Amino acid sequence: MRYAKAILLPAFTLLLIWALNRSWGSIPAFGPLLSPFVGFWQNAESVNTSDEEITLNGTQAPVTVIIDDKAVPHVFAQNDHDVYFAQGYLTARDRLWQMEFQTHAAAGRVSELVGERALELDRYNRRLGMGFGAEKSVKAMMDDPRSRESVEAYTAGVNAWISQLKPAQYPLEYKLLGYAPEPWQPIKCAYFLKYMSGVLALGADDLNMSNVLQKAGPAVTANLFPDYPFREDPIIPVGTKWDFKPVKIPAVPPASVSAVGSLSMNWAEHDPAIGSNNWAVGPQKSATGYPILANDPHLTLSLPSIWYQMQLVTPTMNVYGATMPGAPGVIIGFNKQVAWGVTNVGADVLDFYQIKFRDNRHLDYWHDNRWKPVTRRIERIKIKGQPDKVDTVLYTHHGPIMYMEGQKPFARNVPVGYAARWIGHEESNDFLTYYLLDRAANHADYRKALSYYGAPAQNFVFADVAKDIAISPNGRFPLKWKDQGKFLLDGTNPAHDWQGWIPAEQNPHVKNPPRGFVSSANQSSTDTTYPYYINWQFAPAERGTRINQRLTAMQQATPDSLRMLQNDNLNLRAQQALPIFLPYVRVEKLTAEQKKAVDILKKWRYNHDIAEIGPTLFTEWMRQYMDGVWRDDFPNTDSTTLRYPSFDRTLQMAEQEPTAHWFDDVTTTAPETIGDVLTQTLKLAVDSLARQHGPLGESWQWGKHKATRIAHLARLDALSALNVQIGGGAGIVNATTERTGPSWRMVVALGPQPKAYGVYPGGQSGNPGSPYYLNMLETWRTGQLNELLYLQSAQDKNPAIKRRIILK
Repeated sequence: MRYAKAILLPAFTLLLIWALNRSWGSIPAFGPLLSPFVGFWQNAESVNTSDEEITLNGTQAPVTVIIDDKAVPHVFAQNDHDVYFAQGYLTARDRLWQMEFQTHAAAGRVSELVGERALELDRYNRRLGMGFGAEKSVKAMMDDPRSRESVEAYTAGVNAWISQLKPAQYPLEYKLLGYAPEPWQPIKCAYFLKYMSGVLALGADDLNMSNVLQKAGPAVTANLFPDYPFREDPIIPVGTKWDFKPVKIPAVPPASVSAVGSLSMNWAEHDPAIGSNNWAVGPQKSATGYPILANDPHLTLSLPSIWYQMQLVTPTMNVYGATMPGAPGVIIGFNKQVAWGVTNVGADVLDFYQIKFRDNRHLDYWHDNRWKPVTRRIERIKIKGQPDKVDTVLYTHHGPIMYMEGQKPFARNVPVGYAARWIGHEESNDFLTYYLLDRAANHADYRKALSYYGAPAQNFVFADVAKDIAISPNGRFPLKWKDQGKFLLDGTNPAHDWQGWIPAEQNPHVKNPPRGFVSSANQSSTDTTYPYYINWQFAPAERGTRINQRLTAMQQATPDSLRMLQNDNLNLRAQQALPIFLPYVRVEKLTAEQKKAVDILKKWRYNHDIAEIGPTLFTEWMRQYMDGVWRDDFPNTDSTTLRYPSFDRTLQMAEQEPTAHWFDDVTTTAPETIGDVLTQTLKLAVDSLARQHGPLGESWQWGKHKATRIAHLARLDALSALNVQIGGGAGIVNATTERTGPSWRMVVALGPQPKAYGVYPGGQSGNPGSPYYLNMLETWRTGQLNELLYLQSAQDKNPAIKRRIILK
């Protein structure tokens, strides 16, 4: 027995070592992760205040990098090549895993990292045409010498960081998932752009609206789903004159919405919480006599932080702002002369075309009275621990047919037998817009920069030291007939094709409006006088209306005035709706706790602060109310999904048509009134919240109920920020929801020397073991901003400067 133990113990030890140092299918080896030499222990960081020199053999001249107390790099280069090389190197140093993971996702390569469970996601992104679009865009980048230099230098900088990494230095996520970084390539920058276009420009209601049309008919559909909201305060002020002669707009073809076939499908709706705010006040409203600009883009909050702060200085520019890991240049920011920011337009740039094939071989499709050849794109998907999968995607001139008959769509959210026409498939060089904005000196430069921009369409707000302010909903907009793409389209009819593009110079734009400010919050771009169709619906009007209310009243504005507006928690929807709804509630039919809820709503000041119970009640009540009014008329089934009319239209009905038959539940025998619906849904809301939180009390407070979550990109709770107590909500200027919110807040006061402030929910580092991973979260949560250190030279002195790095 003694000898058996002596033999078994070493054998078991050897077996354990072998097991820990090999992967098991998609499960990575745990040995390297636990190793004291290369494992996660090596990722702990402390604050570094030591100067250093780094020899990289990639710069044309020495580059000075100043690191401040927030770990923000301020890059001073003697030429443009070196500043982008340094940007790539420094971004990779802090965010390499994030850069790679996001571009892997866009390229449909997540299965390489996590195995077969990501296969359908990878198929979806490939079938959407992410790679097809990226290949066209990288060609456009390489065709222009300015963007080519910036992308190639950025790529070389990223690879300079990767080439000197040892396994012990790999970011933690590589160790957790058991893989290694690969060389960066220019196409990855293009993939990153497609990734962002997917986040911001893939909203589509075509299928749901076609289902509504088929069920309710054209008259009811037009009545309940109007092309312009009842309440609106558009981005370009009402009455703005259009200083151009429109090009010919395509005529609406006969039977334009009736040629589609079976509509038993679903498409994922755009998340309405992904939006943004921006505005600029002119000199007449500013305490300094110069414009002040603010921007806070709303995205799904994640860690590592979405943005990465940098200052880039060369003989041709001195720009500071938010960059995006994976892209050269500053995306939102300022220089000595100008400042700019962006919000999402929400243009209709994704349409679906029903395709008619000649036969089951799918070699040809019918269009414009003739058969046209289908092209095939072969997608080879590598899967960790398994053989590759080969996928064939059919392409028409419209775009890829994402799923064919007999193929199961990913998460049931794409139409079978339809081609996707998406702006992301178009060749574009959007980096050139940011290249030019980073160097812009005036309004003319801003307009020139925007002329190169394609997608995702953005509302570019602008201010400069010449005291001009402007805003433009800008992008490459298809030239369409009105409502083209509101419903599914006929892929055989050339009249349903995109007919060209709205001329870039005729995109909506306003400069120095009489009201003294410009603003956007994803609402309608214009009033109904704009001659072109951009979309039939945009974000609800409440955020934009509230911002404009505050800016109209604002005088002697300071950066702090605009910071406070970014944190505005008033719920304008509740302010408009509760005085209409509460009188209909039949209090005598309520329980004691339900009556207490009504009292809270009556006393509520419509603010979404952390400790308030009113927003919890109102949000849940309105969710139940919308179901109560519309679920019986527009039900969702396993085979067919429909959408509800907007809250704006539903509130209009309560105000102007309180006896409308829509308030009656057709599934019951007794007729219901608006009072019945409001009373019953209030009861349901209170009962639902009681089940979640217990008796009405502190546990119902908005901050606790909302429990904002900033999740790690790999959905690892240990690396996430959970239950963040912050006010705001959907439709609020402070648009912080459970998962989305202001991903970067910035305020810039222009003048002889710009003064700027900013923050995001996280930190500069992507390493959870770094003191700079979450160091800005509390500043962001409490609605404060950090002053941004805008240096004029590498010799500047400032107590915020912590160390210097020389790259050579």
